[in-house]
Amino acid sequence: MKKNLFAAMILVALSASTAFAATNDTIKFTVIKENPITSIKNQSRSGTCWCYSTLGFLEAELLRKGKGTFDLCESFVVHHTMLDRAKAAVRMHGDVSFAEGGSFYDVLYCMKNYGLAPQDAMPAPGTLQGDSLFNFSELSAVAGAVVEKLAKGKQSKLTPIWANNISAIYDNYLGKLPEKFDYEGKTYTPTEFVKYLGLDADDYISLSSYTHHPFYEKFVVEVPDNWRWAQSYNLPLNELMEVMDYAVRNGYTIAWGSDVSEKGFGRNGVATVPLDDKDKDLSHSDAARWTGTDGMAEKAIAAKGEKTITQEMRQIAYDNWETTDDHGMVIYGLAKDDEGNEYFIVKNSWGEYGNYKGIFYASKPFVAYKTMNIVLHKDALPKNIAKKLGIK
Repeated sequence: MKKNLFAAMILVALSASTAFAATNDTIKFTVIKENPITSIKNQSRSGTCWCYSTLGFLEAELLRKGKGTFDLCESFVVHHTMLDRAKAAVRMHGDVSFAEGGSFYDVLYCMKNYGLAPQDAMPAPGTLQGDSLFNFSELSAVAGAVVEKLAKGKQSKLTPIWANNISAIYDNYLGKLPEKFDYEGKTYTPTEFVKYLGLDADDYISLSSYTHHPFYEKFVVEVPDNWRWAQSYNLPLNELMEVMDYAVRNGYTIAWGSDVSEKGFGRNGVATVPLDDKDKDLSHSDAARWTGTDGMAEKAIAAKGEKTITQEMRQIAYDNWETTDDHGMVIYGLAKDDEGNEYFIVKNSWGEYGNYKGIFYASKPFVAYKTMNIVLHKDALPKNIAKKLGIK
């Protein structure tokens, strides 16, 4: 693959896209800033948005750094992560959930401790099951049953080889983890490949905004899929939004964790917080993707005006389980509508669906209300906020 040529083609295409506005039935968008990203992927029937979004974010980081275009392997990260999660679940007698979901930190942890691999280093998603995309229904049922029996069983002692059985399950469905692989004429181990990419997991930080922990300190976001207990810096809401705006305008992309089970998150490619926001549905959660939706999301988009989001509203929604860690995506741009309202441009991992072929526009009120946490390069922080957090 000709990385530099392909990267140049993407940059040209992205630059050209700013010359015209995208439209749908109600809103016309004009691009303010658009940073380069890699192609849209499809996580299909898997709860691995955390992996797709973080690898997509890292691929965008490689473009930003001038390293070229890469297609990083989701199977490699998922395999390592689920084996670690199985060990945690067994160690904690099932009190750590064993599920498909995860966090951005799972990918950074894998990169730091196990490395990364290009897509071609393992079988393409779904191919070992005779498919062209992931389908974790059977995989999760098989691996989950084994982990549950071990975690909650009555055996007095575990053998030293029990984890090998979990690894073998993922070998069968995803492929064996490579010890070495060839990439563009050279042989790498996964850790050597990370060095070749020039990525450092310690360069990336997580930010959030909740009042049940002190601002400007680190805390663990208390959600089940943060099973590694990764920490995030806590910022006041206005400063979190300042960071996100500053980062995008200065050429950085953002791994964005959000709640998409809101009626304002629509299939027409726009996410807002309508003024009549009283009811909650599951529109475009990963589950609803396969079971259908009642259409409430589309109706909500047509509502005029949006709520003004406050720190208190965010906290109440989190404490009442109205904001949950549903989905991970990549924010890579800014746009505005005809009235001058600004939206973040978001890359999703559900394939090239909808009016914008796999991307959508999230209003700033929606992002302020429903952001669980973000991950970005520490250099993307405004200097005054970096100083408050003690980040150099």
